[in-house]
Amino acid sequence: MHLTRNLLIAALLCAASFATQARAETVNLTFLLTNDIYNIENDTGRGGFARLNAVVKAERAKGGNVIYAHAGDLISPSLLSGLDQGEHTIALTNMAPPDIFTPGNHEFDFGEQVFRARMSEATFPLFAANLRDRTGQPLTGFKDTEIRDIGGLKVGFVGLTEEDSPALSSPGDNLVFAPTFETALARAKDLKTQGADMIVAVVHAERAIDLKLYGSGLFDLVLSGHDHDLILLYNGRTVLAESMTEANYVTAVDVKAEVDEKDGKRRVIWWPDIRVIDTATVTPDPETQARIDAYKKELDADLNIGIGVTSEPLDSRKAVLRTQEAAIGNLIADALRAQTQSDVAIVNGGGIRGNKQYPAGTELTRRDILTELPFGNRTVKLAVTGDMIKAALENGVSDVANAAGRFPQVSGLTFTADLMRPVGQRVDNIMIGGKPLDPAASYTLATNDYMAGGGDGYVALEAGTPLLAVRDGKLMANDVMAYIAAQKTVAPKVEGRIGIRM
Repeated sequence: MHLTRNLLIAALLCAASFATQARAETVNLTFLLTNDIYNIENDTGRGGFARLNAVVKAERAKGGNVIYAHAGDLISPSLLSGLDQGEHTIALTNMAPPDIFTPGNHEFDFGEQVFRARMSEATFPLFAANLRDRTGQPLTGFKDTEIRDIGGLKVGFVGLTEEDSPALSSPGDNLVFAPTFETALARAKDLKTQGADMIVAVVHAERAIDLKLYGSGLFDLVLSGHDHDLILLYNGRTVLAESMTEANYVTAVDVKAEVDEKDGKRRVIWWPDIRVIDTATVTPDPETQARIDAYKKELDADLNIGIGVTSEPLDSRKAVLRTQEAAIGNLIADALRAQTQSDVAIVNGGGIRGNKQYPAGTELTRRDILTELPFGNRTVKLAVTGDMIKAALENGVSDVANAAGRFPQVSGLTFTADLMRPVGQRVDNIMIGGKPLDPAASYTLATNDYMAGGGDGYVALEAGTPLLAVRDGKLMANDVMAYIAAQKTVAPKVEGRIGIRM
């Protein structure tokens, strides 16, 4: 009798122990990240939408739990986006849609109306906890946060867009951007209160903000965009990842999570296995590639469309652009200055490559502008001193005898150069806005990313403070086309901006 009772007690204890342990389980999931992809395909042998979509489809085909995150910058800038305002990038992304998307600053390049139109075409979930309209309401179709039950693991997501978009892009006055870091912390605490086991931030933000989120201890994963580099950090608590740009690389974070619930308390222990997928090893998705090929045919036809008329003759021959003021140089510099609302603009004559003449009355086409500006440079806006402008101009006229490509075409300023003087001492009479250059004053300068990085000897510009950095700038050619199209008729002339003495 005692033996039977003891056996019964032992059985009950064993059953109770089994019941407490039965709630422990393992959940496997993969977080897949891309960000900052603009061009339909790359000519470098890696990247582009067809390879990206191939990676996404392949990861999903493995089965299991895959969360594909896109951390923003999708609809601009690219040549084709300049023509269709990003319709094609949304369509290509819809072919392998993300599970969460947060907009980057380039989503606002064409204004609020286009932003809303493109986002309404997306077949994927949109998140932006720090984005509101002027009344303080969330935007239609957007969520702040969400908790998803993935195999018994409760994963909380928060999406955050670039807080500096009003300065970096053109969202207009109706959209309000709250601080990223503070918003993220508040939403993370909400998700934890709601029972999230893991918290994932998908964010388009400067690296400094990424690192603050990473070090806050409130997030398990910070999946970011905006800085255009490949970064992977893990401190034993949080993963921070960014996947470079153009889908050259796609980051996969494989997570094995042990979920244990005992005495009403949940405990999750997880460890990441991080993979960097080099898309040079990926065969493009055939369905996506077929769509891209069709877009390329449309693009070729669209390039022949007129954008405006020049009422004055234009001369883009090498010997002109690299030795003297040129009307087409004035046109391009004026466009960059106007599009960035800068005090002055300087562009290198060697970056204008059409080497042809346009009679007065010529209808300029998109193809013409791309022929003149073939390098894919982006427009940059810098804060510079008067001394830096003088140094830049001295560099520009330092090798006129050899028709070097550094010769400056300018807007918003005039100067003279005596080529008989020693290099570095040739420039004088610099006037900006009708006033003599103040060496110590601060000015805003529009130029291209090549020159801002010290190209063509413009090392003085490397010390400028970026107000519109390379990653945020539009294609230089698109800025020029938009400027011409807005005016319909342009009348650039040689008007004494540059005086050369020999």
